[in-house]
Amino acid sequence: MDYENNSIDPTSLEGWVINKCDQWRDHYESNYKEKFDEYYRLWRGIWAAEDTMRNSERSRIISPALQQAVESAVAEVEEATFGRGKWFDIEDDMMDQDNMDVYHLRTHLDEDFKFVAARKAIAECVLNAAVFGTGVAEIVADEELELTPATQPVLEGSMQAVGVMERYRTVFKVRPVMPQNFLIDPVATTIKDALGVAIDEYVPIHQIHQAQEAGIYRNVSVEDTAVDIDLEPTQDLTIYTDDKVRLTKYYGLVPRDLFESDADEGEKPANKSEYVEAIVIIANGGILLKAETNPYMMQDRPVVAFPWDVVPGRFWGRGVCEKGYNAQKALDTELRARIDALALTVHPMMAVDASRLPRGAKLEVRPGKAILTNGNPSEILQPFNFGRLDPNTFNQSAALQQMVQMATGAIDAAGIPGSINGDATAAGISMSLGAIIKRHKRTLINFQEAFLIPLVQKVAYRYMQFDPERYPVKDFKFVASSSLGIIAREYEVTQLVQLLQTMGQDSPMYPLLIQAIVDNMNLSNREEIIASLQQAMQPNPEAQQAQQAMQQMQMAKEKAILDYTTAQTQEVITRIQQNQVETQLLPVDSETKRYAAVMKGMGQDPTEAEFARRAQIAELALKQREIETKEDIVEMQMRGTNGNETRTG
Repeated sequence: MDYENNSIDPTSLEGWVINKCDQWRDHYESNYKEKFDEYYRLWRGIWAAEDTMRNSERSRIISPALQQAVESAVAEVEEATFGRGKWFDIEDDMMDQDNMDVYHLRTHLDEDFKFVAARKAIAECVLNAAVFGTGVAEIVADEELELTPATQPVLEGSMQAVGVMERYRTVFKVRPVMPQNFLIDPVATTIKDALGVAIDEYVPIHQIHQAQEAGIYRNVSVEDTAVDIDLEPTQDLTIYTDDKVRLTKYYGLVPRDLFESDADEGEKPANKSEYVEAIVIIANGGILLKAETNPYMMQDRPVVAFPWDVVPGRFWGRGVCEKGYNAQKALDTELRARIDALALTVHPMMAVDASRLPRGAKLEVRPGKAILTNGNPSEILQPFNFGRLDPNTFNQSAALQQMVQMATGAIDAAGIPGSINGDATAAGISMSLGAIIKRHKRTLINFQEAFLIPLVQKVAYRYMQFDPERYPVKDFKFVASSSLGIIAREYEVTQLVQLLQTMGQDSPMYPLLIQAIVDNMNLSNREEIIASLQQAMQPNPEAQQAQQAMQQMQMAKEKAILDYTTAQTQEVITRIQQNQVETQLLPVDSETKRYAAVMKGMGQDPTEAEFARRAQIAELALKQREIETKEDIVEMQMRGTNGNETRTG
């Protein structure tokens, strides 16, 4: 679009916006348009003459390797994001003990996303990112008429009337944007840092008229316009040209002086900055439909975008098609060359002596055909071919297909054993799968941080602003509830099953591993199975009481056995001590008996003599004790005297 060819004032607001959009489109068409168009054709399998690698190519086949890579990579991201049902979560403040407000906000936001089919739109943005390198989405405010079945009492409640209840509700839709319809400041790498962004596309003319009737757009004359094929979403052969309006929606900064002169009533900005954050909508490259300051309370732009793979210093990213482009082109060239050569070796050809054919004869080779010749046919006709086809082209095609998978990192689970590392062992396949899973996880994190979480935040803030009854205005933290992709989950299940085989069913880790395996499976009743497993893991009160009783009985039995063993041991120890005493007293008893016999032989009573001897020994012991006591008293007195002298000195 070139404003110089239109009757538009370059010093007006719409002229300034269109001028910027023209400059940005020139940059896009000079650097990205041709490549993006070719990526689109390779993904769709559409042949074009400019995509041929040799002038002699006759075949138009396009290998599905790149298509498979795109679909596999997109399926991994979609499965990791939406595979568990809940694809976003909201966290509350740590100091807030009441979590019901977070629960209601999450429930309402999930219902509104389902009402506008946000999941389908997000999946389309992921597909655009895989094909073109960048996925872009616009958050569009709309008012939907919701129809719900209802009953109403009539005739004083004696009957019920069945009908439909109508209710208008404000919704915010997620609308994917194709790269040829999105314009951005070339020096910016993010939407927030850009001077502005624009969405330039064709819309049905009735949408413009309805918005004018509702008072959203200015009441100006808008007619259908000529079609520019560069803005069409698909590269069709024929384009529908009737009832279409080219609509340019600009979100960004505009000069203050231009905005104040062309802004709608009541839209004068309060601040005095040189630029104003505004929304400008222009029809057919010169008709100003709307100009207002940014109406959103967070002053954010209603556009989100993410690159499939980041290219440093550039807004447009690197997608799956760009990664596998060279390998795909080489594979297509190999297949087309083989098919062209196959035509020369399979289809019959004849070498003919044209001078010996009948005049006006038209030579054709087909079953049952009679060929007339002027002479011996064996001398005039000779079958002709170019030899046999080289069988190495099969191996070359397989190697090129593996190069596509190597470049994109996308592979299906069915082709893992033969595609990753030939007929490798389980350990080799696990190592290769680890590298593939890391690439998918890298893309997934980039998608969540740059697209999914900002999208949920912006939509939630808009509902807080325009529907505060259902959405309380609070500072919540939004989290993307993603999981592993299908390949990563299958890989993890394999590892868990191998770990499960190393332990018995009586192990406390066994039910936890079973629960982890079921949690990674895409089962329709997964939640019910997990709940049953958790309930089975809970102890039964009756069984727990019986187990406690058995444990007490076992402990009592073990204590009785221990006491019995201790008593027997004590008895044995007592007997051993008694034997030791008896052994020690045996010599004394023998000496006593001998002494008694001697005394009896001398005519003395051994009992009286023994008593006298013991009395004498006791008397000597008492005297010795008395002497020792007196010595101790004297010593203590001497110590006391020395101590008094020391203190006196």
